[in-house]
Order: sequence, then structure tokens, then C-alpha cells
Amino acid sequence: MKWTPGGVSKDVEDRRGETGGGGGFGGGRMRIGLGGALVLLVLSLIFRQNLFQFLDTGAAPGTAPSGAPAASTPAEDTLVQFVSFVLDSTQAMWARTLASQGVAYQDAQLVLFRDGIESACGFAETAAGPFYCPGDHKVYIDLGFYQELRDRFGASGDFAQAYVLAHEIGHHIQTLLGTEADVRRSQRLRGGRSNELSVRMELQADCYAGVWGHAADQEHILDAGDFEEGMRAAAAVGDDRLQRMATGQVNPESFTHGTSAERAAWFRRGFTAGRLDACDTFSGPVDISE
Repeated sequence: MKWTPGGVSKDVEDRRGETGGGGGFGGGRMRIGLGGALVLLVLSLIFRQNLFQFLDTGAAPGTAPSGAPAASTPAEDTLVQFVSFVLDSTQAMWARTLASQGVAYQDAQLVLFRDGIESACGFAETAAGPFYCPGDHKVYIDLGFYQELRDRFGASGDFAQAYVLAHEIGHHIQTLLGTEADVRRSQRLRGGRSNELSVRMELQADCYAGVWGHAADQEHILDAGDFEEGMRAAAAVGDDRLQRMATGQVNPESFTHGTSAERAAWFRRGFTAGRLDACDTFSGPVDISE
């Protein structure tokens, strides 16, 4: 990607210097990330129970613990500036897009942390991966996840990193448009479709990430090969691939994010169309890979 280091976004909240805290938190619904999904898939298969259903919490939000300023390396400082650039780029694009739909955009905050963090959705550890919390409109990420994305999931490159953040901002768009609340309501009323609805919501966030990628390409900030990096990143975290990595087996009934082919296909659709209305994953089949 073409970007110039220099400065940190006003919407970045650096909490890397904090130490993990105890109880008294919650009030939203935890959205686990890639590493956490892999862990829960393993446990769900072992205990033959959908452990994803226990991510909902209902306690009152707590107060985040204070901590010392974050110690950082030059490489990590550059990464902070990179995610700041991506955050500002995605939010500027969505502000324009939603304004054209008559919807006022509200900025999300990006919270950087290490080891563990309290949020309005509960306490999360680094193993849970990046996640978006609709309870406080914040994206949470431990920057160390990007090394895991490269080394464990085989998705390298700066646009692969950008895809992860753009996907989480996609969940913010779902919250602003009321999609997230509608899906959670439907999941409560139709428990048998809970996983299917989760898959459709995740695929829509992938498509929204593609919509931003289209805009970035139009602004000439993408390099040759960036689109392919995004496709590889989306495919790397499909439910089928994660399950094979974890157990050597695939159980489609436990899917919550979509297959590798589905995730890549919806990212491609958003990237190709560059339109919000191209990302209706709730009508018709989710498999558009052919």
C-alpha cells in the first residue's frame, strides 16, 4: 500500500501500557477474533456443544484500569501509524457512503492493547484476536496478532493487515445501520438459525472490507498484489480451514464465519462493486464462489 508514516489517528486509544483487570465489566456482546474462533471451534467439537452461544454477556460496563505509558519498538511505532492510516481511510470512506444514504456516520475508536483488555463487551485476551464491540463502538486489537496472521495463518502483506481492520469496521457499519441488532434479535427468536445468521453477518463484514478496498484502489493507494493479499487473508480464516488446522475434520453445522471460498468471494464482490448494496448476504445463498 502507498502510505506515508507520520502521526497517530485521533480515534486511536493506546492502552498497551495497561495491565489486565478483573470483574465488573460487560454490557454488550463479545465478537471474538480469528484466534479465539479457532480455540472455540476445538472446544465445541470436543464437547459437542456450540460454545459460541456463551459469548453474550449482560453485566454493567466497568472502568478500565490505568497503566503506564506503552513501551514500544520502532517497528511497532510504524505499525501503529499504519493502522491509524487504515482506520482514518476506512472511516472517511464510510462517512461519505453513509451520508449518501442519509445516515450520519459516528466514528469508531481503535483500542490497542497487550495480553488482555476490558471492554463494554467483557474481558478479552490476546488469543481472542481482533474484535469489534457494539456496546462501545470500539475495535480492539493486539498488534502482535499481525505476526500470528502471517506466521500461523499464512496471510502476509500490509493489505492483509488492512483487511483485518476493515472487516472489524464493517461490523461497526452493521451496528450503525441496525443490522447487528436485527441479527441478534433473530438469533434469540430463531435459535436454530443462530450459526447461519452469524455466517451471513461475518460475510457481510468481509464484503464491506472489499468496498473499502475498492475505494482505496480508486484513490491509487493500493500496490500491485494488494487485492490478492486481501483475498488470501479472507480465505486463510475460513471456518473449514480453521477446523482442519484444529482437528483435521470439518463440521459445517458449527460454522460461524463462513468457508474460505465464501469469505474470499464476498470480499471480491465488495471490492469489484464498491457499493453498499452489493453486500446483501441475507438474501439468497451465501456461496457465491462459483
